[in-house]
Amino acid sequence: MFHVEQALLGALLLDPHRLGDVTGIAAASFSTAAHAALFAAINTLPAPDPAEHAKNTKWLDQVLATARTQARGLTASYLHTLIQVCPWPRHAPAYARMVEAEHARHGLRAAAERLVQAVHDASLPHPVHTVLAEADTLAAVVDDIAARFPPRAGAMPRTPAPAPTPAPNYAEVVEEEQLLLATATAHPADMESVQWLAPDDFNHPLHASLWKCLSALTRRGDPVDPVTVLWEAQQRGLLDHDSEPGEVLRLLAEPAGSVEHWGERTLQRSLLTTADYAGRRIEAYACDPATTPFQLVVGARRALADLGAIRTRWQHATGLVPPQRPRPAATTRAGPPTTTAARAARATR
Repeated sequence: MFHVEQALLGALLLDPHRLGDVTGIAAASFSTAAHAALFAAINTLPAPDPAEHAKNTKWLDQVLATARTQARGLTASYLHTLIQVCPWPRHAPAYARMVEAEHARHGLRAAAERLVQAVHDASLPHPVHTVLAEADTLAAVVDDIAARFPPRAGAMPRTPAPAPTPAPNYAEVVEEEQLLLATATAHPADMESVQWLAPDDFNHPLHASLWKCLSALTRRGDPVDPVTVLWEAQQRGLLDHDSEPGEVLRLLAEPAGSVEHWGERTLQRSLLTTADYAGRRIEAYACDPATTPFQLVVGARRALADLGAIRTRWQHATGLVPPQRPRPAATTRAGPPTTTAARAARATR
């Protein structure tokens, strides 16, 4: 990035008339204050007469004086260095496109980091609302990149997915999931009120399996109690070697509260977990210099599609539709959602 910026600035200092061929970038697109100040100065000052510019440094002196109001450390020798390191001034548009791509990458990374930070901000009174607002901001950044960089073949990023992170307060998570299962077993008629909850929303694999069994029994209209749920799990082969039948029976025999309350808690946690994983996936893509701008778009949209699916279920559960920020029309499609990210993060636990 730094060397590309040097080449672009050198081209503009050597041939200022090439500024008209440079589009898609601004001073904020540069990675250092000095480079940003120089680009702003070049844009501000009228281009010199080519013949005069070839004979003296008057215009370069004006650029330096203007830029130094924003970056005092700039020197005349650095401007000459920029000119010397530029391979071909006529390649200025290509250099500008590279600067634009890197600026887009950094902007996407920053938006993804803000999404992850919002997920882990314990001070938020309404974490879901804030997280979804950050997701909308991130999606707008993705749309902006898509509008500026046309599609190309080989769109999916090859960057490895980040490792799953353990859920905070895991003991509390397990306890709440157990209360949900026990309460649903005691009041199976209330399962209808939480149809928006899915097995993938559970952190513990055993709990996800038991929820599948509860859903199957209530859907068939079969009797539901701890014994029938255990039997269903055994018939489906869903109990692993570490699951003692007696423990499962005790787990299902201690209801408290309401199914809807614990279901909403579980879904909220699933949404936040998926948002965290989506943000970290996009951040990983943006940190990989081998990922092209269009690959960033497709990879980011696929990650956000997983979050969008849970977002829809959250809105059904709560009856709330958080305001979404305006977004430009999409120029590419991400394809169908991938397997729920929350499942990938939890299967290793």
